[in-house]
Amino acid sequence: MNKNSRIIRSYLLIAAGTGIMAFAIKSTYDPIGLITGGFTGIGIMLRRLTMEFVKGGVPIWLTNLVLNIPLFLAAFKLKGGRFLGRTMIASLLLSFWLGVIPDCDLAGGDYLLASVYGGVMTGAGIGLVLSAQVATGGTDLIATLLHMKFRAYSIAQILQIIDGVIILAGIYVCGIRASLYAVFAVYITSRVSDLITEGGKFSKAVYIISDQYEQIADAVMHQMNRGTTLLPAVGMYRGEERSMLFCIVSKKEVVTLKEYIKNIDVHAFVIVTDAREVLGEGFLEY
Repeated sequence: MNKNSRIIRSYLLIAAGTGIMAFAIKSTYDPIGLITGGFTGIGIMLRRLTMEFVKGGVPIWLTNLVLNIPLFLAAFKLKGGRFLGRTMIASLLLSFWLGVIPDCDLAGGDYLLASVYGGVMTGAGIGLVLSAQVATGGTDLIATLLHMKFRAYSIAQILQIIDGVIILAGIYVCGIRASLYAVFAVYITSRVSDLITEGGKFSKAVYIISDQYEQIADAVMHQMNRGTTLLPAVGMYRGEERSMLFCIVSKKEVVTLKEYIKNIDVHAFVIVTDAREVLGEGFLEY
């Protein structure tokens, strides 16, 4: 993929991701009052608090835009223009989608459906945006800037504190029930976004320590048509040099592999662990 194609793909991901996020907010979170953090969460609270003074309340898109403007100015001063890059575009697109997508109640007032639907859609949207190596500004950007001063805490920890405060503030506006479901929605969001950014095709990494490593390696390569790597190892208890095989197989193949190992060496020491994402021949392409 050439540079122009990568740029076009990146902007398409940003547009699609922010659109999905905005739809989730307008169709599930806002109608039922789920405050899941971020500037959009503040926007939902502000809209509800101003309904008595402004018809329909202050629009969420306006709150998101107004809060981001001083934040981007501060980031420009502290980090420079290159740091902002497409993050500013993502933030503007999110405000745009929030302004043009009509209000609707997809979950019909059901808190559980709203948290599940909203969590899945928001996670999918965030996953697409993160796949373009971009953030949408808001509390993410605040956490990044605060990290410059509070180095003892990671950006993720600072972000959790900020969003946690927003969710707690939501209790006052929308009630404890909505806030509890909001926490559930945040959990679903994180799981779905991780699934998209890390890849959904999980594999298994297998470490095998056996004196019959040559026969096991032969079975892996010729019977299962998988590659394997021989790693030198030393058993610290006796100080003996050992040979350890390392290979990656699919979740279905791990059962077959263990059967081959058992038939060759019943005393083999086997470690099976999850491989979240595997790139290369026989697995996912780059």
